Amino acid sequence: MTILIAVIAIAVTAKAQLVEPVKWTGEVVGDSVRLTATIEKGWHLNIIELGDGFYIDEYEGSFTETVAMADTISVRYNACDDKMCTAPETWEYVTVGDKAKVEEAKAEGEQSIWWVFVMGLLGGLLAIFTPCVWPIIPMTVSFFIKRGGAAKGTTNAQVVRDAILYGLSIVIIYVGLGLLVTLIFGASALNALSTNAIVNIIFFLILVLFAASFFGAFEITLPSSWSTALNSKSGNTTGFLSILLMAFTLVIVSFSCTGPIIGTLLVEAAGKSLLAPAMGMLGFAIALALPFSLFAMFPSVLKKLPKSGGWMNTFKVTLAFLELALALKFLSVADLAYGWHILDREVFVSLWIVIFSLLGCYLLGLISFPHDDDDHRKTSVPRLFLAIISLAFAMYMVPGLWGAPLRAISAFAPPINTQDWVITPGGQVIGERLEVKGEGYKTMTNHGGQITFTDYDEGMAYAKENGMPVFLDFNGFGCVNCRKMEAAVLSKPEVAEHMHKYVLISLIVDDKTKLDEPITLEENGKTVTLKTIGDKWSHMQRTHYQSNAQPYYVQLDADGNKIVETSYAYDEDIEKFLKWLKY
Repeated sequence: MTILIAVIAIAVTAKAQLVEPVKWTGEVVGDSVRLTATIEKGWHLNIIELGDGFYIDEYEGSFTETVAMADTISVRYNACDDKMCTAPETWEYVTVGDKAKVEEAKAEGEQSIWWVFVMGLLGGLLAIFTPCVWPIIPMTVSFFIKRGGAAKGTTNAQVVRDAILYGLSIVIIYVGLGLLVTLIFGASALNALSTNAIVNIIFFLILVLFAASFFGAFEITLPSSWSTALNSKSGNTTGFLSILLMAFTLVIVSFSCTGPIIGTLLVEAAGKSLLAPAMGMLGFAIALALPFSLFAMFPSVLKKLPKSGGWMNTFKVTLAFLELALALKFLSVADLAYGWHILDREVFVSLWIVIFSLLGCYLLGLISFPHDDDDHRKTSVPRLFLAIISLAFAMYMVPGLWGAPLRAISAFAPPINTQDWVITPGGQVIGERLEVKGEGYKTMTNHGGQITFTDYDEGMAYAKENGMPVFLDFNGFGCVNCRKMEAAVLSKPEVAEHMHKYVLISLIVDDKTKLDEPITLEENGKTVTLKTIGDKWSHMQRTHYQSNAQPYYVQLDADGNKIVETSYAYDEDIEKFLKWLKY
């Protein structure tokens, strides 16, 4: 149960993939193409753009439209029911000679669920080399071999079969936990908890606790009675049940090392799909189970494995540094969502510089921890190369203290607008993060020459007063893709040259600042109450633009009318973004 609680606690930060209530088909009819959308009951189709400027606000049931023949016909759309809206998607119908094919493109910025699986595999490989797992491999394989020898008539093939079943049992256990997370928490619950201050602080404390344990301050273990009871039951049972109980024993015994790795990997599954936790667990379990099965098939290879020793503690301490760095991401989300300003960007970057510098010093043997042996001071060649990488990474982050974008860590670090001061490309020092200009504009900032507001009404009033167009930016404190876009696109000089022509209105949909008075209104036939600033902007995005995905960019004139009908979501193609900009 403790394992399940830890897994669920980390997994709830994942953003679940939205459903797909609209299915498109295409058919070539003479010189035209007939497009048909089948819409699930209770959903409404919103056509954002179809062909040459065809738009509709809402459609129920089956939608059919005939358009002129073209090599590629695209439809940009989303769908809403009475609870939520899907992210905008682009569906394409491609015609090649007499042959037609349909390709459904997922929402921009969505990553493949198979990437989660690969990350799980890498996490499982890391777990193998920890002190909680590595010594168990020869012990478990020897147990299977002895068990086979003790059983009359048991063949080597049966020993291998049992070892394979053992590996499958590990997979079943971890995937089962992942599926349980999916069943317990739906998309709305996962999204709601992802920026909750208390939840994120708990995640932060959990990772710091595990890091301290890895450093050697104390040992985190589950009650020994659990593993003893499971061992006893596995010895008194036979067949697959016995092997399954042995696998449970491994899961419990190795928890102190695998727990934080699993949690971190599940965080990486954020935004993929409801099955992402299970896919991450599947990859992790396969990598973890492989050595037990393979060494049972080839037991002679066991003799060639490196023995347990000080190198394992070095590996564990290295993981502790990484866990400590990742823990700051959770604290940052809570800090941003509630406006505490205890972990602004330069503070975050400073802490990462210190952490990775200390990791480099540790790998060089300049510092040590309680469980390190005497040989720790002797730096091996692999440790030397790892130390070089860690120290170089720390040096790379130093310019970030003066406002450099630091694209490599943009998904983790707070946004650039939390920087207290930056040096602009022209060398000018902006000494205040919130440099207020103009009477009565409480949320106006001038960051490197970019006029920015965090309130829609104030931003629109300023734009109208000065006759400027508006760049509406729906984003979130916990939005990884928003940080990537800011570092990879919006901060580029060639883009900033155009962005400075706009009044930037940045609306944070997960801002937890309380409204002076709650707002009660009707949405899709239901009464909703908006309690926070984030609720207000999220509602605006859903109802005005039929989208709930971030980042989401819209260009408006000073009166609030669209000057570019299409919106723009996550896409790091700078040329594409520049073509989309009106000015």
